[in-house]
Amino acid sequence: MNIQNRSLFHGDNLGFLRGIDTETIDLIATDPPFNKGKDFHATPDSLAAGSSFQDRWSWDKDVHPAWIDHLKDDFPEIRDVVESARSAHSDGMGAFMCFMAVRLLEMRRILKPTGSLYLHCDPTASHYLKTVMDAIFGAQNFRNEIVWRIGWVSGYKTQKRGWIRNHDILLYYAMSNEAADAFNKEFLPYPDGYRRRDGKLPKGKGVPIEDTWNCNPADSLDSIMIKSFSKEKTGYATQKPLALYERIIRASSNPGEFVLDPFCGCATTLVAAERLGRQWAGIDLWEKAYEMVIERLKQDAALQAPDGTAKDMFPNGKIGYFTEPPERTDDGQEAATPLKAKFTRPRQEPSGERLSRDEMLKRLLEQEGATCQGCNRVFDDPRYLQLDHNTPRADGGINHISNRVLLCGPCNQLKSNLLTLSGLRRENEKRGHMR
Repeated sequence: MNIQNRSLFHGDNLGFLRGIDTETIDLIATDPPFNKGKDFHATPDSLAAGSSFQDRWSWDKDVHPAWIDHLKDDFPEIRDVVESARSAHSDGMGAFMCFMAVRLLEMRRILKPTGSLYLHCDPTASHYLKTVMDAIFGAQNFRNEIVWRIGWVSGYKTQKRGWIRNHDILLYYAMSNEAADAFNKEFLPYPDGYRRRDGKLPKGKGVPIEDTWNCNPADSLDSIMIKSFSKEKTGYATQKPLALYERIIRASSNPGEFVLDPFCGCATTLVAAERLGRQWAGIDLWEKAYEMVIERLKQDAALQAPDGTAKDMFPNGKIGYFTEPPERTDDGQEAATPLKAKFTRPRQEPSGERLSRDEMLKRLLEQEGATCQGCNRVFDDPRYLQLDHNTPRADGGINHISNRVLLCGPCNQLKSNLLTLSGLRRENEKRGHMR
């Protein structure tokens, strides 16, 4: 595994997710944007003061062409789901689905075969997200839609016409039956005086927790909420209760296992993981996320540097802070998604001449010259060029000269199995690497 416990990565989570070794994470529990179509700001003078994010999406501004190429060439079924959201709802919904799809593909890759994922959302996009996740993780791996009642109805909510929306959704996927069987079932204690139908007092562990979770402050047995006077409250606009993510982590991981939150925000998942003895890492764009992590760990998880100062936690190895993605140590190993297993075409080469690797390399050099097809650089020594598949073998690409390209070492590394040749060239243009 190429990331360490208690790590915070600062930046766009896609690059960091792509840098994590395949099949190394036990649990992903995350609370991404919801496509609410509005801006969120922290409470002034709070611990999270200054934090904000824009939950608005535009196909023209927020969708990278390389993402579209990636889905079009490697995962056309996911692209179809994205396009259906765009057609049925709006360009904004399509953009949000595309943004989430490329990241969910990486989450699928880095989860262990025994791993699980909980994605927090709400009815704004939950049905579209479930379709994307069914395509990526396999519909058979969907286990539950959990409904969490998010607040106590009072004040302005009571004035709303129609039904009052008062819940969030958590989509729970377990990567295998083995992962689902390892679920740690939880129970609520029986209320005082609770009796069975025959009048006898019940015995045993209690009442099994179902897939609807409460926030009723009057119910002391099952109340998942942040009370207005709670010291847990940070002022972060979309903060979720520790009790909510502690329940998830207890149920779908064990002490010592690794929990990741790619949208860690105000660090609720990370604090919950620390309190429960799990290893953890988080990713977030907010420039003060590391300060929030440290303060909350000190406040809610009793994790402090020897002298109580934030700056001393880094050299002591307590908290790792990184602004660059980790280096893969698994040789770029990929984990096949259910889509790849289901839709991969047979690797049948065209009839006719069969060429060895050296013969294909020689033929392409004769046709193209010693030119990298990814960046247009011309090399004096053809040994700087490498033979690569345009469509990867893992995606059904044939081992034939018609599916081969010549790339320099940096382009081959950048392309990996994530970009098509056109996507690679576009990325090189953006970075100013084209000749």
